[in-house]
This record gives sequence, C-alpha cells and structure tokens, in this order.
Amino acid sequence: MQNSDAMALSAALLAAAGELTQRIHEGVLARGFEGVRPAHGFAFSRISFGGATATDLAAHLGVTKQAASQLVDELVRKGYVERQPHPSDARARLVVLTERGWACTRAAEEAAADAVRPWVERIGEREARELGERLLALAPNGPLRPTW
Repeated sequence: MQNSDAMALSAALLAAAGELTQRIHEGVLARGFEGVRPAHGFAFSRISFGGATATDLAAHLGVTKQAASQLVDELVRKGYVERQPHPSDARARLVVLTERGWACTRAAEEAAADAVRPWVERIGEREARELGERLLALAPNGPLRPTW
C-alpha cells in the first residue's frame, strides 16, 4: 500500500469513528441521559464486563489512575456507577454500573444501531457485516479510548 493510500485509509477510519462517536453521544443525550460525555461511554464499555477497578479503567482509557478515579467520582455523583468491595482484593474497590448506568448503556446500543443504519443502507447488509468482521480482526480487543 502506498503512503498516500495508507493516509487516506487512516483518515477515512478516523472520520468514521469520529462521526460514530458523535452520533452515539447525541443519541444518548436525546434519550434523556444528560451530563454524560463520550469518555463516560468508553468507561462504561469496560465496566460492563463484570466491573473494573480504577486501575483497570486507567489502562483501558489510556489515562492516569488519578484521572480515572476522578472520572469514577463524577459517575458516582451522577448515579451511573457505584463502588463495591472487590471480591478478591480487600485493598481495591470494584466499580459497577447502577441500573441508571445499564439504562444509559442500552440507550447507547440503540443510538449505535441508529448511527450505523445509514451505513448499512449505503453499502449493504452483507458488506457492513464483512466490514465489522474485518475491523474486529484488526482490533479484536480494543481498548476503546476516547479522544480528549
């Protein structure tokens, strides 16, 4: 692949990711979840898999542990997460989604479906499924990191 082709591919993927993040965020807000930011959604994506510590979130988000702790504090105040005792580490606290956090996550899933629908209409169901499979092959485990 030529450098210019690689740059064009990079730009297209970044533009699609930016558009998708914005449309999901707008969809979550439209569904009544005020006070959330895209960074919260990236944190929810990690927390939703059985909870996470602040250290886990810091690694997932690519931020310091202090920044992750501040994000958790904010989400606790807003009622999206709560801290619980860690089941295997008495020194750690496990951050888990509250019912409000799960509801916000479901709203994001609905917004994501709405956001990709025009893409599916444009390129077709089979091609969209193949695109998803190919992107998963390139980045199977994330992590999902917000752009600040």
